[in-house]
Amino acid sequence: MQRLSNTILALRGLSSGVWVIATLLIVSAFFVLMRDPQEKGDLRFWLFSLEHRKMYIPLIERHEQTTNIKLDVELMSIPAIQSRMMSGFFGGLPTADLIEIERAVAPQVFMGPTEAIGLHDLTDLLIEEGLLEQLNQPSLAPWSVDGRVFGLPHDVHPVMLAYRADITEAAGIDVTQAQTWDEYFELLRPLMADTDGDGKPDHTPLSFWYTNQDMIETLMLQGDGQLFTQGGTPTIDSERNAWLLAKMTTWCVGSDPVAIYVDEWSAAGHRDKVDGLAIGYIAPDWMCSIWKMHVPGLDGKLKLMPLPAFEQGGRRTSVRGGTMLGIPKTTEQFDRAWEYAKLLYTSPEVARELYREVDIISPVRSLWDDPVYDEPDPFYMNQRKGRMYIELAPEIPLRPSSPYNKQAAIDVRDAMGQLAKFAEENRLYTIDELLPRARELLAGVQRQTERRMARNAFAAEDLAAAEHGGEE
Repeated sequence: MQRLSNTILALRGLSSGVWVIATLLIVSAFFVLMRDPQEKGDLRFWLFSLEHRKMYIPLIERHEQTTNIKLDVELMSIPAIQSRMMSGFFGGLPTADLIEIERAVAPQVFMGPTEAIGLHDLTDLLIEEGLLEQLNQPSLAPWSVDGRVFGLPHDVHPVMLAYRADITEAAGIDVTQAQTWDEYFELLRPLMADTDGDGKPDHTPLSFWYTNQDMIETLMLQGDGQLFTQGGTPTIDSERNAWLLAKMTTWCVGSDPVAIYVDEWSAAGHRDKVDGLAIGYIAPDWMCSIWKMHVPGLDGKLKLMPLPAFEQGGRRTSVRGGTMLGIPKTTEQFDRAWEYAKLLYTSPEVARELYREVDIISPVRSLWDDPVYDEPDPFYMNQRKGRMYIELAPEIPLRPSSPYNKQAAIDVRDAMGQLAKFAEENRLYTIDELLPRARELLAGVQRQTERRMARNAFAAEDLAAAEHGGEE
């Protein structure tokens, strides 16, 4: 405690940023000091998902019985994990021996050079043990920096289109014939008729809106849009990104938009889904279980298909969300932690339960032959949806691990909102008409991001190196 007090006194007069770190250090120290040593296991594991914990406990208990190595499992919120983990990395205080980290939090760990990252580099070990080639390669990208892997992927999260097959089939429309988004919207246009005279379309083809950051990012990734290179250089103002932004904006504007806002999580949004306000929904694998739990009125009414592509022959899937398992450098028992990591993340038993309980497919390719993925799902009209997601898994787009990606995605969402407002005010509803303004808006986001990165010494060095390389 004396050392902690001295540290606090030394911080007087420093910047607000340092005080934030100091506060995190104090909070983390409090939890460490207040913890009863007799309650500790041999290893500590922090995770944020109750469902994950339920799946892990049977394996952990059996492993403890055979090895006498105990794992103390602590369930906490994502913000709690974030603050305790980062204060541990910055302040040198103990953290857990294993930490499950959600994608929104993970990039903060990757700020600075690779040698400063607070997690163990697992790359060489994955290669030596033959695990690297067993993992779905695109699923490693969010947890990798400069080609080095700092976390085991928990999932793949490929995306399909879920659609109201009860409505389309009753109308004699075979949605699966649509290879592109344009074909999809054209096929469903007859369902937009106002047959009840309320002045609104009976159905709208797609649940999508320019205020939903996750959906925008998901579809931009599908269309090969990139906010950052894998090396961390911002590419927000690319021509491809501008085209995608203009394209998706045309879906939401004009007198008869083909997209409509349906809230993903609220009770009102769930009623809209049951009522068929929209026909199609962007559906990562985990969303399938959300609907089962919270929208039972959709039971037996949905089917899944690959996403329509932006162009003929284009990508038919995307990716949304994700979790990794990391081993902090603060652990004093790396070998034991590594054995537990493999047990929890490469176990056929956990993979099977992960799919049966929450519809998530494993990133371990050697487990994809499990018959569980071929089981028909009555909720989705007996489709073997696990196999459908697995077939798309190798095609998910790469995602950067940049700590600036989240804020850039928010800024791009805001830019799309401005573009939609511009379109309505000026009655400009085609891609060609919107492209110049889309370029301007994304150029502004690019400048914002570069200024943000320039305030970080390490990111500024990367930007300078990228600019120098471009000149050559």
